[in-house]
Amino acid sequence: MSLSLNAAGYKFMRTKALFEGIVEIDGCDAHYEEMAIGDINTHVFSGPQTLDVTEIGLHPFMLAYANDNFRAYTLLPIFPLRLFRHRSVFIRTDRGIEKPEDLKGKTIATPGYSSTSLTWIRGIFQDEYGVFPKDINWITAASNSSAKISGKTSIQEQVIPKDVTIQAGPEGKDESDLLESGDVDALFHAAEPRAYVKGHPQVARLFPDYRATESAFFAKTEIFPIMHVVAVKRELLEKNPWLAEAVFNAYAQAKKMAYIEMTKIGWAKDMLPWYGQELEETRSLMGNNFYSYGLGFTRKTLEALFRYSFQQGLCKYELSIEDLFDPLGLDFAEVLP
Repeated sequence: MSLSLNAAGYKFMRTKALFEGIVEIDGCDAHYEEMAIGDINTHVFSGPQTLDVTEIGLHPFMLAYANDNFRAYTLLPIFPLRLFRHRSVFIRTDRGIEKPEDLKGKTIATPGYSSTSLTWIRGIFQDEYGVFPKDINWITAASNSSAKISGKTSIQEQVIPKDVTIQAGPEGKDESDLLESGDVDALFHAAEPRAYVKGHPQVARLFPDYRATESAFFAKTEIFPIMHVVAVKRELLEKNPWLAEAVFNAYAQAKKMAYIEMTKIGWAKDMLPWYGQELEETRSLMGNNFYSYGLGFTRKTLEALFRYSFQQGLCKYELSIEDLFDPLGLDFAEVLP
């Protein structure tokens, strides 16, 4: 008899085969639901917890585990969303900001101070440019213009440390409004703000050629930031220990299918004119399995975020991989395409 599972996440190219039933979790009948990450976080940490297997925000999970003693779910080394974050820094061009160090003393907006993406940006800026969170005046926006994609900001994305200056933004203004009106000098945000998308003449990226900056960052650090991870109900794994490997293998197989599609026909399905060259250059820099699951090539990345969170006064103590990841999944590895 198959184990019935409720599962959730985004229908990415690398998870599409799971949602469409092309790849199944062995021994299971899984029903997948598309949900936004903020809504998933709230559902898992303080909601009904009806999801058995789910994508979840990595840093919110870290905060729930370290600060709230949350143990209802455990993690498997599956990372559905990874993104470099230099692209996520937007500035007013009339504030004399030309390089990261120019952000010291400036006012920066954000829709969720302790989100995974913002924690990564602050950590990278501290390590690479000597810009510390306490060097900035922070404003948390009253609303998030990208809420339709990311969901409502969860409580775990609103944790405020003690040693930084953070003000609540005015009601009726989202993070893009604050940047557009000039209430702030810059914005850290995972999504492109409306002002940038619409071409506001005084809004730009801090790193115009962010691809080159991010490539150089990876070449130097071997860090490919992780945003989301897969969580499974702890009680379910305790009763069905075989499930951990079955879930890992299914997600890995779905991603393998995406790799194959990218290589064989991606250049035709995607509208980018230089798709093939982009794929070749990415593999040349990061390897064939650039979107790796398992802990073999991700340990350094995870440990960087653990350190960042503790240094920024968010997690009460510095976490380890053994804290967060189920012991059954520590040695899981993929069969590469």
